[in-house]
Amino acid sequence: MRYRTGIAMGLAASFALAAPALAAPAQPELLAGEKETRIAAIPGVVAPGAKWERAWSGPMTADGMTGTQDGALLFAQEQSNSIWKLRPDGQAFVQWPYIFGAGAVSIDAKGRVFTVERTCTDPGLRPVSGACADNTRVVQLAPERKVLASAFAEGKPLGRLNDVAADGLGGAFFTQTGIYHAAADGKVSVVAEGNGMFTNGLVMSTDGKTLYVTNRTTIVAFDVGSDGSTANRRDFAKLGNEPQGSFGADGLAVDSEGRLFATAGAGIYVFDKGGQQLGIIPTPRASITLAFAGPDKHTLYVGMMGAATPEGKAWETPQGVRNVAMTVYKLKMLASGPKDRPK
Repeated sequence: MRYRTGIAMGLAASFALAAPALAAPAQPELLAGEKETRIAAIPGVVAPGAKWERAWSGPMTADGMTGTQDGALLFAQEQSNSIWKLRPDGQAFVQWPYIFGAGAVSIDAKGRVFTVERTCTDPGLRPVSGACADNTRVVQLAPERKVLASAFAEGKPLGRLNDVAADGLGGAFFTQTGIYHAAADGKVSVVAEGNGMFTNGLVMSTDGKTLYVTNRTTIVAFDVGSDGSTANRRDFAKLGNEPQGSFGADGLAVDSEGRLFATAGAGIYVFDKGGQQLGIIPTPRASITLAFAGPDKHTLYVGMMGAATPEGKAWETPQGVRNVAMTVYKLKMLASGPKDRPK
């Protein structure tokens, strides 16, 4: 296991170091797997004709991303057991290694950093026996590293965790088909589950009073109390332009004006504070995660499936091996990300 992980980190690092060579001008030539995009204006959000630029590329995931106060981008890479930091100057390095199956990362206003460890549940990296004896867990990485939760009160494992969002109180919300909350004291409670629910991404509103969660082609919202409790579940928005067979929404982000951004099959949906769809930003690849970053938070970073080698050819894997290569793109926005996190 250590040998395989070492190879994985080495591959990711070597491929990431090649990323600056993929840096693109305003109108880059399309690489294998990319499609042309024409971005229409969304007032106050994005200017007409804005162009995607490649920021990072690698043969493994760049998932569950979030922006930092210094303008950098953090993203999780499950296969190499690490969380990466992509700086505004394009340099990338592993910020936190030895995160067992890192799935996502989130930060609150006090600088507390949380992740979900998926341990050995990756379908492409499971032991030959198929057994995974390590519980998945919600972990605080900073200011000190500790396991926040690894099971429900009755001892039931948490399952294959998906995304995480710091609650601003020392705990975090997380998804795994349903929606759950791990309080600062480690107690895990159910926010919502069952009835065909299938959640993925989640994010707190700019003021920390609302939790948004994807549920296939619907985005649901909850009021969040000062103690982290949730109430008033409601359907906040519907994806109105999804192609047939689409999974629906994946990652979520909010901007400083309270607008909500969601990655999905048609591109990046943009909703106002009332859930009204303002438009869709087309993407060169299938997008799954996003966050505002950059020195002024006016840059939207989006993780998309697929990658090209430094020679411009599609990154491929041997038959039967799951291809999790991803490219992180960035787009200059009129909108900006929140300057602070929920307190």
